[in-house]
Amino acid sequence: MSGKVLVTGGAGFIGSHVCKRLAAAGVAPIAFDSLEKGHAGMVRWGPLVRGDIGDRSSLIKVITEYNIDAIVHLAGYIEVGRSMREPALFHDNNVARTAVLIETAESLGVENFVFSSTCAVFGTPVTARIGETHPFAPMSVYADTKLAVERLLAAPERRLKSVVLRYFNAAGADPDGEIGEMHDPETHLMPLAIDAALGFAPPLTIFGDDYPTPDGTCVRDYVHVEDLAEAHLRALAWLDGGGANAAFNLGSGTGHSVRELIDATSRVSGLPVPHSMGPRREGDPSSLVADPTLAAKILGWTPKHDLDAQLEHALRWRRSMPR
Repeated sequence: MSGKVLVTGGAGFIGSHVCKRLAAAGVAPIAFDSLEKGHAGMVRWGPLVRGDIGDRSSLIKVITEYNIDAIVHLAGYIEVGRSMREPALFHDNNVARTAVLIETAESLGVENFVFSSTCAVFGTPVTARIGETHPFAPMSVYADTKLAVERLLAAPERRLKSVVLRYFNAAGADPDGEIGEMHDPETHLMPLAIDAALGFAPPLTIFGDDYPTPDGTCVRDYVHVEDLAEAHLRALAWLDGGGANAAFNLGSGTGHSVRELIDATSRVSGLPVPHSMGPRREGDPSSLVADPTLAAKILGWTPKHDLDAQLEHALRWRRSMPR
């Protein structure tokens, strides 16, 4: 495919990797970011337009000025714990402002839309691996907001064609070392474990060791951010080629517990990971592991990077990242 793609949240962790992958494929990415959470230095493969997805006038300007063909929507608040404390803020930012983005895009004739959703929409799984037909049962306000946007996109009056990508745990960093994870505050387990090992952060806290899992700690499916970026390119190509609205669960199909990730971090880094036990965190299901069969079948997408590769790339980035 060719053309110009607006990447909301394009200065963020996943958004910057999506921009790099699009540019490598000959597609022009335009990063649209408020820079509340993103970093201007992560935008290297196309222009950065500073703006808010809830600002209709800014959206009209960027979509018309750059003649946008499609939108990849990644902008939004992601902290599960904060969503439980500030639900109104999350609904405003993640749902109400996304509705403005969707309606503005439709009014200007944008046809294709790829949405960054989450496996958290499924809540506690009723199957060992989670496929696209698994029932929805979100356990956090954050997950509620993602499911609300999925339903906005599925509304019968919607003219916009869309693909929903439900990430499992995005991890790793650019293999070239150019970009990586820079959340503030950082809430993702892998960078927190690495930072604890490197002495860049306090000891890691394990939130609960009494879950119904083999070692009592939560189990998650980690997927490399570069693999996720590739999935966005394939989703856009699917829509560009006339593909119908669809949703895909993006994970490796293999789960790793918190303790297993700590052990792997120590093995890859050669350093111990200081950690302590804490109480369960509200909104955390015990296990989330993808069944990525549909993405492989329809998009031809299969993740290439295993957990050790994710840790190696993230470790290299954390050692070199600006501080």
